[in-house]
Amino acid sequence: LLELKSRVHSRPLPTVEIVDMREELRSGNRSVFSKLLLEKIHEKIEKNEQIILMLNKRGHSSFVMCRSCGEVTNCPNCDISLTFHKYNSMLKCHYCGYEERMPSVCPACGSEAIRFFGTGTQKVEEELIKLIPDVRIIRMDVDTTSRKGSHEKLLQQFQDRKADILLGTQMIAKGLDFANVTLVGVLSADTMLNLPDFRSSEKTFQLLTQVSGRAGRHELPGEVIIQSYTPDHYSIVLAAKQYYDDFFAHEMHIRRLNHYPPYYYIALITISHEDLMKTVNVADRITHYLRQGLSKQAIILGPAASPIPRINNRYRYQCLIKYKREPQLHELLHNIIEHYRQEMAQKGLQINVDLHPQMMM
Repeated sequence: LLELKSRVHSRPLPTVEIVDMREELRSGNRSVFSKLLLEKIHEKIEKNEQIILMLNKRGHSSFVMCRSCGEVTNCPNCDISLTFHKYNSMLKCHYCGYEERMPSVCPACGSEAIRFFGTGTQKVEEELIKLIPDVRIIRMDVDTTSRKGSHEKLLQQFQDRKADILLGTQMIAKGLDFANVTLVGVLSADTMLNLPDFRSSEKTFQLLTQVSGRAGRHELPGEVIIQSYTPDHYSIVLAAKQYYDDFFAHEMHIRRLNHYPPYYYIALITISHEDLMKTVNVADRITHYLRQGLSKQAIILGPAASPIPRINNRYRYQCLIKYKREPQLHELLHNIIEHYRQEMAQKGLQINVDLHPQMMM
């Protein structure tokens, strides 16, 4: 265990406040910004200090929905909604790359009541400009940093104080050191908590502690405001206090109860094919074979549809194995690959075996 007991330049940690966004909604504030965060932004701009705002999404809105019939515009190749990108009025799939023009009427019912739901970085930028007309913003996300050298260029502009606010996705959470940044705002701390992944609390804690560390690194004191719809969640509460040890103890207790690493090893087998029934059939047979071959101590979950059940017109099923000591496992997995090798070569079947999966999607 390597511990950093003191901060850079022995600076005190920033003060952190958690804002309950449910209360904001109840009081009639439908904005992305809580009253407190907006007040602080105004205050820092008046003092000529800088602000970092982090949102865990890219694009303008998460999805497009018809308010008349409830139709959501989905990708034709994947079971996931398309994301609206305003700069070119396109709907994009972030998995297979499919694009289509933003429709002016609902393709299902013909209504013009098409609205954007969810919040992306572009939408936050627009709202900020409406609220503070003369604000200078640098937006950093996949759309603005795809060109070579654009990362460095945008950060240099912020370093040179050519903007008041650096608005971005996860890429601005780590490693940045700006002397004039005194406020960090996390617009939605819940985004990662809702992912179907046993590490989601850990990733949320990491991200919040990292982005909090961007404020008050030099002479000026720092403040952090975390906006959340689940403000009582242990990963958010403990990240706000930077209580690493408490978080570790709580998280380990949950991992042990649910048989997850580091108490158990896990292996994830993902089966995909263009034919749904073929995918289900192979997943069933593989799971049955593993149940026969592994010990009673192994926990086998599935087969079940993957969290994103279809990507690029391929259906996806998965089987999760939790185990402690299974000397036969490698041999069984090798036998599965050998058995299906011909079908994988000729008939478009894919079987992925991930022995220590970092992504459960």
